[in-house]
Amino acid sequence: MDGYTNKIYAAAAGAALYFGASKYVEDSKVRLLVGQSDEHKELKKLLNQCPSLSENSRLVPTPYLCSGMLQTVYGTQIALRKDRASNIKYERESKVMSDGGTVSLDWYPEQPSDDVTSIAIVVPGLGGSAYEYHIRCVVRRMYESIKDMRVVVCNHRGSGRTPLTSARLYNAYDTSDLADVLNELSTKFPHARLVCIGFSLGANLITRYLGDHGHSARLLAAVAVSCPYDTEVAGRALSAPGLLNDWLFQPNLMATVKRLLRRNIDVIKSSPLNYDIDAIMKASRMSEIDDLVTAKTYGHKDCWAYYKAASSVEYVEKIRKPFLAINAEDDPVTPISGVPKGKFANNPSTALALVKHGGHIGFFTGVVSPKIWYLDPVAEFVSAVLE
Repeated sequence: MDGYTNKIYAAAAGAALYFGASKYVEDSKVRLLVGQSDEHKELKKLLNQCPSLSENSRLVPTPYLCSGMLQTVYGTQIALRKDRASNIKYERESKVMSDGGTVSLDWYPEQPSDDVTSIAIVVPGLGGSAYEYHIRCVVRRMYESIKDMRVVVCNHRGSGRTPLTSARLYNAYDTSDLADVLNELSTKFPHARLVCIGFSLGANLITRYLGDHGHSARLLAAVAVSCPYDTEVAGRALSAPGLLNDWLFQPNLMATVKRLLRRNIDVIKSSPLNYDIDAIMKASRMSEIDDLVTAKTYGHKDCWAYYKAASSVEYVEKIRKPFLAINAEDDPVTPISGVPKGKFANNPSTALALVKHGGHIGFFTGVVSPKIWYLDPVAEFVSAVLE
């Protein structure tokens, strides 16, 4: 009887495991939201050249990274990893903006000649830079996948060891630095086709830039990964209490932001706005930093007024260049409730790829040494646009 009972238990366990694994794989289907009208035909032609976005495509997440927060935290923990996919060296170029502020352009493999035909501009997220693992992976993948491609990362003011030469920091809605860089690149390299890839805050800036400029945008196309769109929703999510958020994600983010501030403390202290440096250094949430620094810098009442102003939701419908958005439904930083799915489906220039699991700029798949899934659709989409 005991042997029979054990077989029953084993069979039940096996069935449960099979059912669970099947459901796990089934839930991993990539969902592509794109309109079905005749106006969407040109965009669908491009998407049909992206195998990783096909009807049967999947992102099967790494089993031990089975939640959005785990995916997100893992990405922050390996930011400095070096492997074949990310092992690159940049050539740096500094650009002084009209107000005296500085952004740095990290070129791979080097600055191009005047006759370059394709340039991909990568825009990192909050606290990010050219040196993060996922940025280096995207840069190398773009260079290796597309003939004669040159890639440049546009580091925000004060980020990636870019000197802060103006007390004005960057934010989630001021696209003037991005616009100036794109204008200069298009003038300096008149034969180059420019495409943009943005992450989180950087994706928000690209979305707003394209919506602002419509057909006159300097870009041929763009990809936005983990864009918040509704930054009020993202602000509430980022401020929400939680074990991994409180003990891992927020401390990592705050350490990065405070490191930037400490390196440039003399410039910040010189501002006529009289920032409360002690309160800034004691802050434990990004919303506190946005209250004390960003909102004050840009004349907002508080962080929530700033988040409201930074939203890119209404810009999606104004985009007139091919635009691929990639978001995860379990993103703990930029929740799916803030993504304007209807606006994507209605705009013949925009498509939205949704996956069940991926977190915020995570999207890791595989068991041993997880790989970044979105490298495939980004490279495929850009390749299709440039053909």
